[in-house]
Amino acid sequence: MKTTNNTVLVTGGSAGIGFEIAKILSEKGNKVIITGRNPERLNQAVAKLPNVTGIACDVTSDADVDQLVKTLTTDFPELNIIVNNAGKAYLVDLTENSNVFQKAGEEMLTNYLSIIRINEKLLSLIGVKQQSAIVNVSSIVAFVPNHRMATYGASKAALHSYTQSLRIALSKTTGTRVFELMPPLVNTDFSEEIGGANGIPPVVVAEDLLNALENDIYEIHVGRTADIYKLSLASPADALQAMNPA
Repeated sequence: MKTTNNTVLVTGGSAGIGFEIAKILSEKGNKVIITGRNPERLNQAVAKLPNVTGIACDVTSDADVDQLVKTLTTDFPELNIIVNNAGKAYLVDLTENSNVFQKAGEEMLTNYLSIIRINEKLLSLIGVKQQSAIVNVSSIVAFVPNHRMATYGASKAALHSYTQSLRIALSKTTGTRVFELMPPLVNTDFSEEIGGANGIPPVVVAEDLLNALENDIYEIHVGRTADIYKLSLASPADALQAMNPA
């Protein structure tokens, strides 16, 4: 699909992967709207990016999402691409009483249910466009889990399944393309708690997304994700071992 002259929503766009996606798309001549929960950090991000508008929004809040949809419908009716990037991740120990249930609920709401809500509420706006797309940002752990990120991986596995179904459903109706961006560990503030310093730069993820949009590559295996994915097809047990070394 075309990667210029679009109007793009990037949730969680004030830092990390979302910021780099917003940056690369704005530099390509697209109008970009980014969201974030922290208004100060959101404004700082907008100041660094050309042709970008910031809207404070917590994607887990009913009221915030309703206001976001209203603003987009009124002020950006040309919206034709949604990048669902906002996320939450915890390291968990399944053998201890460490609030795993609470953390899993937050991850599932942020990484899965909130995306369904945003897509559902905005589909009538973007679905009528000649060229439109939804990008759901999942993870390498969507198809091969890591036990220290068990509940995060489960939320991304749910997102992966939903994304595949959404792709099929929309291909039969609106023609909206549905992409899934699957990064490995990325060096961002978001992933600091889970060892992000050992990850790839977020700009690599943004560049791979741009290439995928240009070439209609719907499942985007970034970096090490490609190797783990191939291994998971050839030997699921070996892939699981690779993601959970002793």
